[in-house]
Amino acid sequence: MAEELKAVKIEFIENVSLPVIEQLLDHLLHDDVLNSGEGQAIIEAHDTRARRARILIDSVSRKGDEASWKMITYLQQRDPMLFKELGLPTESPQAASEVERQWSTTLIPCKRKFWNARKNDQKIYPVNKESKKNRVALLITNIKFKDSHFDRHGAEVDERNMVRLLRALGYEVVQYTNLTGEEIDKAVIDFSKHSKLKDTDSVFVVIMSHGSLGSVFSVDCSYYAIDNIFNHLGSANCKALLNKPKIIIIQACRGVHRGSVPMNDGANEVGSDHIQDAGPSTSDDGRIKHDGVQFVHKEKDFIALLSSTPDTVSYRHKVDGSFFIRYIVDVVNTCACEEDIEELFRMVMRRFEASPLGMPKQMPTKDRCTLSRRFYLFPGI
Repeated sequence: MAEELKAVKIEFIENVSLPVIEQLLDHLLHDDVLNSGEGQAIIEAHDTRARRARILIDSVSRKGDEASWKMITYLQQRDPMLFKELGLPTESPQAASEVERQWSTTLIPCKRKFWNARKNDQKIYPVNKESKKNRVALLITNIKFKDSHFDRHGAEVDERNMVRLLRALGYEVVQYTNLTGEEIDKAVIDFSKHSKLKDTDSVFVVIMSHGSLGSVFSVDCSYYAIDNIFNHLGSANCKALLNKPKIIIIQACRGVHRGSVPMNDGANEVGSDHIQDAGPSTSDDGRIKHDGVQFVHKEKDFIALLSSTPDTVSYRHKVDGSFFIRYIVDVVNTCACEEDIEELFRMVMRRFEASPLGMPKQMPTKDRCTLSRRFYLFPGI
């Protein structure tokens, strides 16, 4: 990306407007691409508009591909016509390099400067040291089923890795293994009444099992509607989580179809988390009447990441666990120190996009995202 930016330097200097320069500068300072000294040098370049443009593009391109890509992205947002005229790329090369990236096996803490620059930003969900002490997460993993034919070999690795990640992020993990449909519902309801919710800044709900479109499979071979999670933790039934991020992660198939053309071999090592597609689940979604004068959004501040697209399967290695959970752990460990939850989810999706030839194809899907602000996990603060 740095080379692409350098290649359009002359055209950028000749055509970029002063307001766009100022907008780009604000974005790049906010993202710590440029430091305050560099920003001041651009502001104090009184000679001409072109002088400021030259200092800006030189400063960013010297910092490499990641910094250059951020500037390109912001230019596309602020001046689409100039972006088009310059012929800059619309996709980051990062997707192609996700497979080769060195992923951390432990959680990298965010820097104090990063935290200080964002902790009072009104466009970010509030997080403080006290709220982090009250973080709590729900983890349900179904491994052994009434019919042993459906046992999910390797899922214990996912369970262990997810517990380790959530605890490293500061979440108390309410953990269940091998639940029936009724027990899953009770676990979610009990979680909605957890004493820490009133003081937490966020929650995670992670369910790992077989599944079909709209449902996860319980150990007694019944289906549990994913809609129930949103109902139990939504505004009507869980006031303690009003205006707080609720992150839902579901590792389960959403159907029986593959996400690609037929694949070779691998039958002894790769399984899928589906049973039989029973079709969409139904649930009572009737209107809720309020007697008071204050109204709130029925569903807000949720984001869900599901392990595959509708009607397709999710893959799991019978020794190493699911690719989906493994990639989530890698990405959060490495990048939560500087990226918000939506960008982390996009990075997980890009890892699947860039998966090597011969690997099973699946594409995780963001669903029902009602986050009105950015949510940073701020590890280590």
